[in-house]
Amino acid sequence: MSSPSPVQIREANAHLAALHRRVAELEQRLEAAEKTVREQAESLIRKDEQLRAATQEITEAKDREISYLHEKLYQSEETIQKFQHTVKEKDALIGQLQHRCQLLDNICKSRPLLDKMLSHMAEAERMGPVVDLGETAINSSLTDGESSCSPNRVSNHKDFSLSEDDMDDQELDGVVFGTTV
Repeated sequence: MSSPSPVQIREANAHLAALHRRVAELEQRLEAAEKTVREQAESLIRKDEQLRAATQEITEAKDREISYLHEKLYQSEETIQKFQHTVKEKDALIGQLQHRCQLLDNICKSRPLLDKMLSHMAEAERMGPVVDLGETAINSSLTDGESSCSPNRVSNHKDFSLSEDDMDDQELDGVVFGTTV
Protein backbone atom coordinates (compact mmCIF):
# COMPACT_ATOMS: atom_id res chain seq x y z
CA MET A 1 0.00 0.00 0.00
CA SER A 2 1.04 3.26 -0.75
CA SER A 3 1.17 6.02 1.73
CA PRO A 4 -1.43 8.70 1.51
CA SER A 5 -0.59 11.88 -0.17
CA PRO A 6 -0.27 15.06 1.83
CA VAL A 7 -3.47 16.35 0.28
CA GLN A 8 -5.30 13.27 1.40
CA ILE A 9 -3.81 13.61 4.87
CA ARG A 10 -4.92 17.23 5.03
CA GLU A 11 -8.35 16.31 3.83
CA ALA A 12 -8.48 13.46 6.31
CA ASN A 13 -7.28 15.77 9.09
CA ALA A 14 -9.81 18.40 8.07
CA HIS A 15 -12.46 15.75 7.98
CA LEU A 16 -11.42 14.44 11.41
CA ALA A 17 -11.37 18.01 12.78
CA ALA A 18 -14.83 18.62 11.36
CA LEU A 19 -16.00 15.33 12.86
CA HIS A 20 -14.38 16.25 16.15
CA ARG A 21 -16.11 19.68 16.12
CA ARG A 22 -19.36 18.02 15.18
CA VAL A 23 -19.00 15.48 18.02
CA ALA A 24 -18.13 18.31 20.45
CA GLU A 25 -21.09 20.32 19.22
CA LEU A 26 -23.41 17.30 19.57
CA GLU A 27 -22.00 16.58 23.03
CA GLN A 28 -22.71 20.20 24.04
CA ARG A 29 -26.18 19.95 22.61
CA LEU A 30 -26.64 16.62 24.38
CA GLU A 31 -25.39 18.14 27.61
CA ALA A 32 -27.73 21.13 27.15
CA ALA A 33 -30.61 18.77 26.38
CA GLU A 34 -29.78 16.64 29.43
CA LYS A 35 -29.60 19.79 31.54
CA THR A 36 -32.98 20.92 30.14
CA VAL A 37 -34.45 17.48 30.79
CA ARG A 38 -33.05 17.51 34.34
CA GLU A 39 -34.46 21.02 34.95
CA GLN A 40 -37.81 19.99 33.50
CA ALA A 41 -37.81 16.82 35.61
CA GLU A 42 -36.97 18.83 38.73
CA SER A 43 -39.65 21.36 37.78
CA LEU A 44 -42.17 18.54 37.28
CA ILE A 45 -41.19 17.03 40.62
CA ARG A 46 -41.66 20.42 42.33
CA LYS A 47 -44.98 20.95 40.57
CA ASP A 48 -46.04 17.43 41.48
CA GLU A 49 -45.17 18.09 45.13
CA GLN A 50 -47.06 21.41 45.02
CA LEU A 51 -50.08 19.71 43.44
CA ARG A 52 -49.95 16.93 46.01
CA ALA A 53 -49.81 19.51 48.82
CA ALA A 54 -52.68 21.48 47.25
CA THR A 55 -54.67 18.27 46.79
CA GLN A 56 -53.98 17.33 50.41
CA GLU A 57 -55.14 20.79 51.57
CA ILE A 58 -58.27 20.54 49.44
CA THR A 59 -58.97 17.03 50.76
CA GLU A 60 -58.54 18.17 54.36
CA ALA A 61 -60.75 21.23 53.76
CA LYS A 62 -63.35 19.00 52.13
CA ASP A 63 -63.24 16.57 55.06
CA ARG A 64 -63.59 19.45 57.55
CA GLU A 65 -66.53 20.87 55.61
CA ILE A 66 -68.18 17.43 55.38
CA SER A 67 -67.71 16.97 59.13
CA TYR A 68 -69.16 20.45 59.78
CA LEU A 69 -72.12 19.74 57.49
CA HIS A 70 -72.74 16.36 59.18
CA GLU A 71 -72.79 18.12 62.55
CA LYS A 72 -75.17 20.78 61.20
CA LEU A 73 -77.38 18.03 59.73
CA TYR A 74 -77.44 16.22 63.07
CA GLN A 75 -78.33 19.46 64.89
CA SER A 76 -81.02 20.23 62.31
CA GLU A 77 -82.52 16.75 62.71
CA GLU A 78 -82.57 17.24 66.50
CA THR A 79 -84.26 20.62 66.03
CA ILE A 80 -86.80 19.05 63.66
CA GLN A 81 -87.54 16.35 66.25
CA LYS A 82 -88.04 19.02 68.94
CA PHE A 83 -90.31 21.02 66.62
CA GLN A 84 -92.31 17.90 65.72
CA HIS A 85 -92.72 17.11 69.43
CA THR A 86 -93.80 20.71 70.08
CA VAL A 87 -96.26 20.53 67.18
CA LYS A 88 -97.75 17.30 68.60
CA GLU A 89 -98.12 18.96 72.01
CA LYS A 90 -99.70 22.04 70.43
CA ASP A 91 -102.05 19.85 68.37
CA ALA A 92 -103.13 18.05 71.56
CA LEU A 93 -103.68 21.40 73.27
CA ILE A 94 -105.65 22.66 70.26
CA GLY A 95 -107.80 19.53 70.41
CA GLN A 96 -108.52 20.13 74.09
CA LEU A 97 -109.27 23.81 73.48
CA GLN A 98 -111.53 22.97 70.55
CA HIS A 99 -113.47 20.55 72.76
CA ARG A 100 -113.80 23.22 75.45
CA CYS A 101 -114.84 25.75 72.84
CA GLN A 102 -117.52 23.35 71.63
CA LEU A 103 -118.73 22.90 75.21
CA LEU A 104 -118.90 26.68 75.69
CA ASP A 105 -120.77 27.03 72.39
CA ASN A 106 -123.27 24.42 73.57
CA ILE A 107 -123.63 26.18 76.92
CA CYS A 108 -124.17 29.52 75.16
CA LYS A 109 -126.80 27.94 72.91
CA SER A 110 -128.55 26.45 75.96
CA ARG A 111 -128.41 29.61 78.07
CA PRO A 112 -131.78 31.05 77.02
CA LEU A 113 -133.44 27.75 77.93
CA LEU A 114 -131.58 27.62 81.26
CA ASP A 115 -132.44 31.26 81.99
CA LYS A 116 -136.12 30.56 81.27
CA MET A 117 -136.12 27.43 83.42
CA LEU A 118 -134.43 29.23 86.34
CA SER A 119 -136.88 32.10 85.95
CA HIS A 120 -139.79 29.65 86.21
CA MET A 121 -138.20 28.01 89.22
CA ALA A 122 -137.76 31.39 90.92
CA GLU A 123 -141.38 32.27 90.16
CA ALA A 124 -142.57 28.96 91.59
CA GLU A 125 -140.54 29.55 94.72
CA ARG A 126 -141.97 33.05 95.18
CA MET A 127 -145.44 31.60 95.12
CA GLY A 128 -144.74 29.78 98.36
CA PRO A 129 -146.50 26.67 99.70
CA VAL A 130 -149.96 25.70 98.60
CA VAL A 131 -152.54 26.67 101.25
CA ASP A 132 -155.72 24.76 102.23
CA LEU A 133 -155.30 21.71 100.11
CA GLY A 134 -155.77 19.80 103.19
CA GLU A 135 -153.15 18.28 105.37
CA THR A 136 -154.27 14.77 104.49
CA ALA A 137 -153.64 15.25 100.79
CA ILE A 138 -150.13 16.54 101.40
CA ASN A 139 -149.29 13.84 103.92
CA SER A 140 -150.65 11.06 101.73
CA SER A 141 -148.55 12.22 98.77
CA LEU A 142 -145.42 12.07 100.89
CA THR A 143 -145.98 8.52 102.07
CA ASP A 144 -144.81 7.15 98.72
CA GLY A 145 -141.62 9.13 99.05
CA GLU A 146 -141.00 12.82 99.24
CA SER A 147 -141.56 14.52 95.90
CA SER A 148 -138.90 16.86 94.65
CA CYS A 149 -141.61 19.22 93.48
CA SER A 150 -143.50 19.45 96.76
CA PRO A 151 -144.00 22.95 98.13
CA ASN A 152 -142.24 22.08 101.37
CA ARG A 153 -139.17 20.85 99.52
CA VAL A 154 -139.07 23.83 97.16
CA SER A 155 -139.39 26.28 100.02
CA ASN A 156 -136.20 24.90 101.53
CA HIS A 157 -134.24 26.18 98.55
CA LYS A 158 -133.32 29.82 98.11
CA ASP A 159 -134.02 31.98 95.09
CA PHE A 160 -132.83 30.88 91.64
CA SER A 161 -132.15 34.18 89.93
CA LEU A 162 -129.90 35.08 87.07
CA SER A 163 -130.29 38.76 86.48
CA GLU A 164 -129.70 41.77 88.69
CA ASP A 165 -133.41 42.64 88.35
CA ASP A 166 -134.39 39.35 89.96
CA MET A 167 -131.77 39.86 92.68
CA ASP A 168 -133.18 43.33 93.50
CA ASP A 169 -136.66 41.84 93.97
CA GLN A 170 -135.67 39.13 96.44
CA GLU A 171 -133.43 38.69 99.44
CA LEU A 172 -130.46 36.41 99.06
CA ASP A 173 -130.07 34.34 102.20
CA GLY A 174 -128.07 31.48 100.75
CA VAL A 175 -126.58 30.20 97.54
CA VAL A 176 -127.45 31.98 94.32
CA PHE A 177 -127.60 29.83 91.19
CA GLY A 178 -126.85 31.46 87.88
CA THR A 179 -124.70 31.37 84.83
CA THR A 180 -122.04 33.65 83.49
CA VAL A 181 -120.65 33.65 80.00
